[in-house]
Amino acid sequence: MNATKMAGLKPKHFLWRMEGSVAVIQLDRPERKNPLTFDSYAELRDTFRDLVYAEDVHAVVFLPNGGNFCSGGDVHDIIGPLVEMDMKGLLAFTRMTGDFVKAMLNCSKPIISAVDGVAVGAGAIIAMSSDIRIATPEAKTAFLFTRVGLAGCDMGACAILPRIIGQGRAAELLYTGRSMSAEEGERWGFYNRLVGADALEAEALDIAKRIVSGPTFAHGITKTQLNQEWSMGLDQAIEAEAQAQAICMQTGDFERAYRAFVAKEKPVFEGN
Repeated sequence: MNATKMAGLKPKHFLWRMEGSVAVIQLDRPERKNPLTFDSYAELRDTFRDLVYAEDVHAVVFLPNGGNFCSGGDVHDIIGPLVEMDMKGLLAFTRMTGDFVKAMLNCSKPIISAVDGVAVGAGAIIAMSSDIRIATPEAKTAFLFTRVGLAGCDMGACAILPRIIGQGRAAELLYTGRSMSAEEGERWGFYNRLVGADALEAEALDIAKRIVSGPTFAHGITKTQLNQEWSMGLDQAIEAEAQAQAICMQTGDFERAYRAFVAKEKPVFEGN
């Protein structure tokens, strides 16, 4: 579906609402700390793929539900069936979960994760794959794949996590599966800041609304460059940014900013 409007989206496996042009997502199994299932993985993947074409969504906020962010893959609904699958089925599953992360990275919209309580396994991956992360002091984040007999290299963790917190710290978390405290997460740069639980949602939405008040087309370019330049040499990255900025200089928002500056007014961006 090449959707252009997503305000009326009614997903089956998570909560969705719009706050202006900010989409708000909450996993909806609070009694079990919001685990993911095969169906919720797939629906989230498809939703983020559709966001590329969504003209009415300019940022996304992931919120906790019931005091927790996400407890990862459901033990009974996912891990149990995986034990019985053949290699073809297992690879289809792991590629699907990886496609969810790729859809987050490639959706062209800034994503803010607001973490409270547990964010473990795939929940930690969702936070990791977001552009900005905030948390409460009670947040506990763990890449606990080794604790269920798997490698730490799940859903891009070995590529993305070291970029955020450094190779040595990432290696420790991925080898041991131990929980990273909120204080560690902030000190290491995983979390941008810590806020109280009563202020978490408001802070996340405030960040999102400040972002969407800016030049949203240009924000999409920024997200693309942030993700792609890790695999570029310096000369290649500088050239890519030259081309990207030249594209942005053709937008109405660039001209609006100039006209507003001349008139000593605050620019009002329209995303084109």
